[in-house]
Amino acid sequence: MLKEALKEALTPEESSELIAAFDQIGGIIIVRIPDSLLPKKRIIGRALLDGVKAARSVFYQASPVGGDYRTRSLEVIAGTDDTRTEYKESGCRFLVDVENAFFSPRLSTERGRIAGLVCDGETIVNMFAGVGMFSIMAAKEKKCTVYSIDINETANSLCEHNIGINRLAGEVIPIHGDAADAARELAGRSDRTLMLLPERSDEFLDDAVAATRDGGIIHYYSHIHADKKSDAGRLSEEHYLDVAPARSEILGSRLVRAVGPRYYQTVVDARISK
Repeated sequence: MLKEALKEALTPEESSELIAAFDQIGGIIIVRIPDSLLPKKRIIGRALLDGVKAARSVFYQASPVGGDYRTRSLEVIAGTDDTRTEYKESGCRFLVDVENAFFSPRLSTERGRIAGLVCDGETIVNMFAGVGMFSIMAAKEKKCTVYSIDINETANSLCEHNIGINRLAGEVIPIHGDAADAARELAGRSDRTLMLLPERSDEFLDDAVAATRDGGIIHYYSHIHADKKSDAGRLSEEHYLDVAPARSEILGSRLVRAVGPRYYQTVVDARISK
């Protein structure tokens, strides 16, 4: 759609460089633009704003997600300069801030998978909860208790807001603070621990194990290089077993999404024994 909208504004060579995929989050569009096309970023922004009826803002992603707060720099290239919007998924509503708190629409399948695994009565520790999407979706239908941790104050405030605007069968308890400290304060209470910080999971694995009861489950997310996409799950299992500080039974693994050439986000589901 984007390339079609821009066919009058770009040469064939420029069009071939354009990354056609973009993220739409509520009324916001986020687009990544090659350096060679940055002089035309406002033309691209206007084409997107005109072509997507629900959009009110188009942002160019000027930096990758990074830092302890998992934020990124965005530049408005069309529409309203407001990075907050409402996003809906699986019957839940979320207020998100696409610049100042971590959120990815590309994890929707994984959010649904985790929510489907949760059972009534579980205690869950979500170590890197962001605006609370995994936490709230887990508690939407199941009578569970979710400790939803994030060091980013903006993310924690949005999580509190999102708890209030959704009707939940279970309970979500937001915690603003360091994931390692909070996990250790919850020592041995977690039936299911989520480690949704794939680039740094190894640093926090001891803390995740500390939070998890004997026989509990850890969902360990990581970034894995693999020459073949089909090898990513196996390689992530091997890596987890190499670094795990507790005896573990692998329940399964899966590729969550591609994050670069031969580079994948994966998840290993492991039952630990203490």
